[in-house]
Amino acid sequence: MRFSRLFGRTLRQPPADAELVSHQLLMRAGMIRPLTAGIYAYLPLGWRVVRKIERIFRQEMDALGGQETPLPTLHPTELWKTSGRLERASASLLRFRDHSGRDTVLPPSDEEALTDLLRREVHSHRQLPLLVYHVQTRFRDEPRPGGGLLRTREFLTADAYSFHADAAHLDAFYSRMLETYVNIYRRCEVEALAVEADAGMAIGGDAHAFVVLNEGGDETVLLCTACDYAANAARATFQKGQAPAEPLGEVQEVATPGCKTIAAVADFVGVPEQRTLKAVFYADKWGAVTVVVIRGDLEVNEVKLSNALGGTELHPATEDELLAAGIVAGYASPVGLSGVRVVADDSIQSGVNFVAGANREGYHLLNVNYPRDFQVDLLTDIALAQDGYPCPRCGGTLREKRAIEVGRLSKPGTHFSQAMGATYLDGRGQAQPLVMGAYRLPLDRLLAAIVEQHHDAHGIIWPTGVAPYQVHIVALGLDKETVAAQATALYEDLLARGYEVLFDDRNESAGVKFNDADLIGIPLRLTISSRSLRRGGVEIKPRWEREARIVATDDVGSEIEKASEL
Repeated sequence: MRFSRLFGRTLRQPPADAELVSHQLLMRAGMIRPLTAGIYAYLPLGWRVVRKIERIFRQEMDALGGQETPLPTLHPTELWKTSGRLERASASLLRFRDHSGRDTVLPPSDEEALTDLLRREVHSHRQLPLLVYHVQTRFRDEPRPGGGLLRTREFLTADAYSFHADAAHLDAFYSRMLETYVNIYRRCEVEALAVEADAGMAIGGDAHAFVVLNEGGDETVLLCTACDYAANAARATFQKGQAPAEPLGEVQEVATPGCKTIAAVADFVGVPEQRTLKAVFYADKWGAVTVVVIRGDLEVNEVKLSNALGGTELHPATEDELLAAGIVAGYASPVGLSGVRVVADDSIQSGVNFVAGANREGYHLLNVNYPRDFQVDLLTDIALAQDGYPCPRCGGTLREKRAIEVGRLSKPGTHFSQAMGATYLDGRGQAQPLVMGAYRLPLDRLLAAIVEQHHDAHGIIWPTGVAPYQVHIVALGLDKETVAAQATALYEDLLARGYEVLFDDRNESAGVKFNDADLIGIPLRLTISSRSLRRGGVEIKPRWEREARIVATDDVGSEIEKASEL
């Protein structure tokens, strides 16, 4: 490609709203352009990188026996109702009605559409296992688009789905898929870490996210300083400790005027915050209130809470909703409360004789104990792990890190097949539900993560396997016939040998051309000029090295091969 014909231009300054290095450099290097908030167009240079990442993904999926199966971009809403995800994902789904009044979804994933296809096509255990994949544009009603390609409303993902006869076969294949994702990141030269994760919209049990640690990332992960435990904030657990045993005291009501916070109550009564019970209130879209009870020194993990309730969409209860439920904010507890759902964190079992609200203004109760004094509808882990908490495995210290998520693997299992009637006949002729694994590679985010890890003060430094071009020819002094002839001959020779070449044939100064070469970041720069020809050939400089050296024109091909192997 001749630079003079390249669609797109470099920018001297980044956009004012670009905070992440990847956002700045991808914009400046002429690889992406915004259409509106959270929606980007790829220019040819950026798109070539995306296609290189796609190729790596396809090669790795094909090596596992995968088959590429594109699916429709539009899904009938009925499928999402049948699977049970319509309400769970309603806040992020983009929906519309067509001219016939049919309700349609622009989906962020394909579990429903693929399960619908398989229930028509797969009938026998002999057709299993099955791995299908595709690369498609997705949509999400992102409320806070930002971070360049990190939080967008339209995005590109490479998705794969596997189907198995039972959970054991899924578990075995899942391990292979984890290794495959490691291979993908290795080939992209990205340092990615696998962490335990919530299943998210995929629903199901075990899940892992691959993340790239980055202070500008939009995810929080917790890593143990003493062992290899790692999890994202939505999934992380920790040791909650156990208070010393003591006799159960009798419940006593005490006046606590003006004490509407845990800190105020604990200070007034003279106990540490871990000896209190906190009540937090949520409501669903119908206004039904859920009371969440947790030890006073802990916070509620709203993702865990939603997952524990089957994906119910909740919001902090309003004053009107609390009033309708008869709840006195600041002085509430589950003791004597009726007519509302009560969910409790298992930390309420970590001690005895707690201080809790008395459900009337200005009063609290001493010596509240579970299950003697109150009952709950659900007892589970809904606590938010935070920096400094003890590791659930070894008791070491958890540390919070910011990160960019670049992959998600999960086990939906039989959720979709049971909901949608996707079965196969086993060896005894009995109908069994298909067992699903779901695997996602967000190409936009991975592209950004590569730039975050591969750049310097001058621009991007693309890894060889994903670079938009292999070679960048910079020709200086094209007004001189010898230079123009030699540069064109070198360009055409490298093309004939099968190399991907960007030829800067513009009538620009050496400074502009070198700055653009560094900004765009193609791995190998070849500079041809009167000076280089007098010195015996062409200047060759890998992007990551400081100095160039002269090689004979006839030796350029072998030098490119050597550089490509680095």
